Amino acid sequence: MGHEQWERGRRLGIDVGSVRVGVAVCDPDGILASPVATVARDQSADGDATPSDMSEILRYVGEYEAVEIIVGLPINLAGKEGPAAVLIRQYADRLAELAAPVPVLLTDERMSTAAAARRLSERGVRGRRQRAVVDQVAAVEILQGWLDARRAGAVRG
Repeated sequence: MGHEQWERGRRLGIDVGSVRVGVAVCDPDGILASPVATVARDQSADGDATPSDMSEILRYVGEYEAVEIIVGLPINLAGKEGPAAVLIRQYADRLAELAAPVPVLLTDERMSTAAAARRLSERGVRGRRQRAVVDQVAAVEILQGWLDARRAGAVRG
């Protein structure tokens, strides 16, 4: 990741959950990630049908003219990929097929949802209100972490 040239443009951050998908976007200079939406996860689409959650993500790709899609990959605390990571890789592969030529990249999302829930709790957002936005905040955590790591790599490299 540290050697490719930085392309100016917006990126979407995606937090894929079993029930909801959080979406975030950054500014064209890749400095600040902001929440966009929480999309209901569509488990019903089969075969060649495009799941409605992916259709919604693709709509945001077009709306924001995204140059990359960053999907959080759940890696456990030991640094290993478990069953959840396999499912996210499958999701990202399908999204990449649909989003082409916009690349879909995976990034370690370790603890992003926990960090998002903690931030919301610190701000007094709890219960049903928290569940409604925690996926967006987790998507922001994923994208901001990726942006910060990318910038740090660009400074060193």
